[in-house]
Parts: sequence; C-alpha cells; structure tokens
Amino acid sequence: MKQRILPLFLALLLPLAGCNSRPATPAAPDATGATSRTPQVNPRSTGAGFDFYLLNLSWSPEFCQSHPAAVECAMHATFVLHGLWPENNDGTYPENCSNAPGPADPAQYKDIYPDLGLLQHEWQTHGTCSGLGADGFFAAARTAFQLVKIPPTLSGLKSQISLAPDQILASFTATNPAIPQSSLALTCGSNYLTAVEVCLDKSLHPVACGAVRSCRANTVRIPPP
Repeated sequence: MKQRILPLFLALLLPLAGCNSRPATPAAPDATGATSRTPQVNPRSTGAGFDFYLLNLSWSPEFCQSHPAAVECAMHATFVLHGLWPENNDGTYPENCSNAPGPADPAQYKDIYPDLGLLQHEWQTHGTCSGLGADGFFAAARTAFQLVKIPPTLSGLKSQISLAPDQILASFTATNPAIPQSSLALTCGSNYLTAVEVCLDKSLHPVACGAVRSCRANTVRIPPP
C-alpha cells in the first residue's frame, strides 16, 4: 500500500518501480503501526472524480541510507517530489482512471522526474485521475512542488537529529505561513522521517487534510543528505 510520505537539484525523484511499493523510503508503517493511506474501498473509474490533491515530498536521505549507490544520492538532496495524488475526503483515492497518453515530450519534466519510467507511472496511476491532460498535470505537479519552501533546519542539516512530528510540521508552517498545519501530514517508517505531505485543492491552495493520517511516533530520526 502506498505511503503518506526550490532549486532544481532538489527535484530529483527517486527511481522507484512504483509509488504503491514505496515513496522514497521503505513502505512501512510508523512506530504505532499507522499509515497515511487508508484502503481504497471505493475506487473511482473516471477522471476529476476526487476531492483534493496530496502532494508527497519524500525525504531523500532516508532512501539513500539503504541505496547509497543510486545515482540521485550523489546530489545529496533533501526533499524530492514523489507525486501529486488525487484523494477523496473519505480516505479513498482513485487510480488508473484511463489509458490516456502521457506527455509528448517527457524530457521537459526531468527537473521533477528525471526517471522517465517513474514519470509514466505517476501519469498512469495518478495523473489520469486528475481530469487534466498530461502536460497540465505535470505542470501542476511542478507548480505545487515549487510552492513549498523547505525549512532551514532541514535544508541545512549536517548531522542526524530527532524531532517530534509536530515540530517538523511546525517548521514547515513557520517557513510557509500560507500553509496551515492542518494542511500537512508527516509519514515515518521505523521511526525515521520518510515524507512530508501537503493537502491542496484543485487550484493548488492548501486545504485541511481530513482523513489523511500522520505519523504518531513520539520522535522521528532525520538523517542528513
């Protein structure tokens, strides 16, 4: 099950077989066994039939701890874009809504998806449910990603630290005053930070996350880039 987990160098995306297996770090529950996603009990079959977007920003250093030879790990990025995912207020989410073709020129999105196979996966699994064409969807993903500023505490991290989830999310609201903490969620695995997520309406404005579940660990460890 898929987890709830700027300058161009931060836009490197981790080479994954698909986001249902892991965002950028192990697809594991948090310390309490909770995960951000609830089961897809009522999948939709048509595009635009969703309530809001979930922007997933994966913490690259956690992935690189177990995949040090991965090409993108040489860039020592912090948060990278995993995806912009249509979500429903009841906790369900649509996937694989059509066979619409992906972008005619995928290379124009290498700043956010250098792995073009993953770009195609994100389009097929999530983009086809957005009600947008491929170029519109990836332009929206880029815009959403660039809207979020990374807190200095994390962008300048030099050594591993431990923080409570609420402290991490509070640092995001302090750096991004237009994003309230109710629009944020955090995911963790084995007490390590895996992703920060932002709930956005279809115009990419922050909205309350509702049924999106956040990490409930007392503290999470954050390795440096």
